[in-house]
Amino acid sequence: MQTNKMIQENIIITSTVHNKPISADLRYISNKEKKPLILFVHGFKGFKDWGVFNLLANEFATRGFIFIKINLSHNGTTPNKLKEFADLEAFGNNNFTIELGDLNDSIDYLFSPDSVIPANEIDLENLHLMGHSRGGGLILLKAREDERIKKVITLAAINDLSKRWPQSFLDEWRAKGVQYIENKRTNQMMPLYLQLYDDVLNNPERLSIPKAVKEMKQPLLAFHGTEDETLPVEMAHQIKEWKSDTELVIFEGENHVFGAAHPWEKSTLPNHYKLIVDKSTEFLR
Repeated sequence: MQTNKMIQENIIITSTVHNKPISADLRYISNKEKKPLILFVHGFKGFKDWGVFNLLANEFATRGFIFIKINLSHNGTTPNKLKEFADLEAFGNNNFTIELGDLNDSIDYLFSPDSVIPANEIDLENLHLMGHSRGGGLILLKAREDERIKKVITLAAINDLSKRWPQSFLDEWRAKGVQYIENKRTNQMMPLYLQLYDDVLNNPERLSIPKAVKEMKQPLLAFHGTEDETLPVEMAHQIKEWKSDTELVIFEGENHVFGAAHPWEKSTLPNHYKLIVDKSTEFLR
C-alpha cells in the first residue's frame, strides 16, 4: 500500500539573461496524480522563506497543490544565505524587467525536461500565480503576457509602478543616482539605483499594471487589508474597477502582511492566512 509522502526540494533555476541564480523550493504530496501548480512570488524586501511562507506552502500542499516559491534573482539574498540580504549590490540593481525575466525562466523551467517534478505529479494545464505586494504587481504584469498562466491571486498588491514615488524623491534620485531605503528589521540601508526608475520610464507599456489588469484574461482573486500601512486598500478597489470580474476580499483591520511577521515562531498560520488558503483553494478549484 502506497503512503502519500510530502516531497520538499530546493532547486536552482538558471536565468537566460544574467548570471544570478533563481533559488526556489517546492513541496507537494506525492500520490502519482497530476496536481495543479501555484508559483509564489515575494514582495519588495521579501524572500521566499520570509515569515509564514513555508507554512503557507505546506498548507497548499496538503490541499493537493504543488506549491513553488522563488527568490527573485536580484532580491539581495543568495543561495547560501536565503534569509539574509547578503548581496545589496544585486538588490540595488534589481528592476521590474529583470523580475519578469526571472518569472518567465521559472515558468519555462517547469515546462522543461529539466524540471524535478515527475510528469505524473504535475498538471501543467493548471499553472497559477500568487504574489505578495510588489510580487502581486509583478504577476499581474506577467499574466497579461503569458497564456500558460490560468488564474492569479494577489496579496496586498501594488497597482501602479509609475506613481510609487513622490516627485521630490525622484528629483533627488536623479541628482544622486541612488536612494537608500532603510530596512527597519535588519537596520540595513538598502540601495536603489536610478536604473530601477528608468526601467519604468523606458517600458511604459510593458510595466503598466493598470493596462495589464484591464487587458488580462485570467480570473483574478485579490486580497487586501483595510489597515495596510504600505499600499493603501484603495489600490485593491482600483484593480476591481479596472477588471470588474475581480473577486475582491477585504480584511477589516489587517495590515500589509495580514498579521504575519518575520521571524514567525508559531507552528500555525495567522487566522487571515487560513482564510486566504480556504478562499484560494475554492477559487482555484
